[in-house]
Amino acid sequence: MRILHTADWHIGRQFHNLSLLEDQRHVLAQLIELIDSRQVDVMLVAGDIYDRSVPPAAAVSLLDEVLHRICIDLGVPVIMIAGNHDGPERLGFGSRQLAKAGLYIAGQLEQELRPIILGAAGAEVAFYPIPYADPVTVRHLLNETVTTHDAAMGLLTQRILEHNRGRYPCVVLGHCFLAGGEVSESERPLSIGGAEWVSPEHFMPFEYAALGHLHGRQFRGAAHIRYSGSLLKYSFSEALHHKSVTLVDVDASGAHTIEQVDLQPLHDMRILDGALDELLQQGKTDPNFDDYLLVRLTDSHAILDIMGKLRSVYPNVLHLERPGLMVNGEQRALHRDQLKRGELAMFQDFYQQMRGEPLTQEQCTIIAEVLESVHKEGPV
Repeated sequence: MRILHTADWHIGRQFHNLSLLEDQRHVLAQLIELIDSRQVDVMLVAGDIYDRSVPPAAAVSLLDEVLHRICIDLGVPVIMIAGNHDGPERLGFGSRQLAKAGLYIAGQLEQELRPIILGAAGAEVAFYPIPYADPVTVRHLLNETVTTHDAAMGLLTQRILEHNRGRYPCVVLGHCFLAGGEVSESERPLSIGGAEWVSPEHFMPFEYAALGHLHGRQFRGAAHIRYSGSLLKYSFSEALHHKSVTLVDVDASGAHTIEQVDLQPLHDMRILDGALDELLQQGKTDPNFDDYLLVRLTDSHAILDIMGKLRSVYPNVLHLERPGLMVNGEQRALHRDQLKRGELAMFQDFYQQMRGEPLTQEQCTIIAEVLESVHKEGPV
């Protein structure tokens, strides 16, 4: 069976207040062409279909259009799970009815395991979708004592193994952070104030693990435990990424062919360094002048209307930095590192400075729960 593994579409995302909907439409059209030309049997979307739990209407319309082309026009089934950006209840609405048209959606985690069996008689593959669920959700739903993401995933994968009992080649979909994974700045943390990592060992027994959450394509533990990566670059920290989707041929012997197929963006994302005059001259002949750009100017003197000058040759300059004007460059780098520590750590620092005493464990727990709630709701 030929599987197309994708993840982290983030439909409806904005980048520096710029809508990426047309960029997403452009790469999603490439997925449709790939499914048709490479005779794909099933497409997987391993979470974060939307960029927020309540997506804009235009994002819903684009997803509807794409899924209609794949499921109805091409007759190829699609299996998708909710990620930490998605609203699981909304995403899963009508899932039982949609399954009749070949669209299988796992929004909320359920008590009962419901594998999706696809393929011709004698060559079936069992797909087990595991939508994103934090340890609290798993603990309450399954009435098991789990306190970490790792323990929760270990419990869920063990239940899958016991349910399948080797009857079919088994593919698992998950949305998690594997230990040792390479991260980027555009990924929302899965946990506030606690460990979010999951051991790759939980996925070793399966023929293939189609994972989402990390935006860089990579595998951990073994080649069949894999992130396809996001469809587009969603932060300048991903400027050097090569975005792709993953074609996998699976049978009873496992994933014997794994191929990364590159995607061509409507606009690439780059970082340019240099003096203003050099960049203006370069922009006049740059064939990719309309890429999304972060510009770091090396000039150390004051310049009027920098963005206007830059956008005369590079219309999509989205962010400007002037390291040459920083008196305390080391201090700024320190502040940036502090920001990466996370909201809970920053709140603890703030409280310590304001009150002269640290937060209690009970107060830390309350703040962590509030932050988790804010992240789940997404931006207003």
